[in-house]
Amino acid sequence: MNILFFLCPKQEVAYVYDDFTLRQVLETMEHHKYASIPILKRNGEYAGTITEGDLLWAVKKITNLNLKEAEHIPIRELHRKVDYASVSADSDMKDLIKRAMNQNFVPVVDDQKKFIGIITRRSIIEYCYERLHTYESKNLNA
Repeated sequence: MNILFFLCPKQEVAYVYDDFTLRQVLETMEHHKYASIPILKRNGEYAGTITEGDLLWAVKKITNLNLKEAEHIPIRELHRKVDYASVSADSDMKDLIKRAMNQNFVPVVDDQKKFIGIITRRSIIEYCYERLHTYESKNLNA
């Protein structure tokens, strides 16, 4: 199974660049109502993932934070607890499922490490559910 079948392409994905400020990231995540979002370098490479938790801890560490101060803090300077591991476009379902067990989405990169989109955990679960349902239906009719 080609994992690109599940791909939500980059142009349909909300993401931020690593030079975005804390304020820009907060506003992007608020607008899209996401708990985590991919971070890209300006050259298109996947740089990691920022989560609501990462932002919360940054706010805690930066005393007297206000919206004006948040305009001058690039997110590449923020500590992130964990970055979502990406997969290459030629990865198999086993790799994809392994990553999705601990991530809301799986970033996908091409052979030049350029971000091309994400695969959501939901789409993987739906696929597995359909496969299980088909398998059970065949066994009941056998």
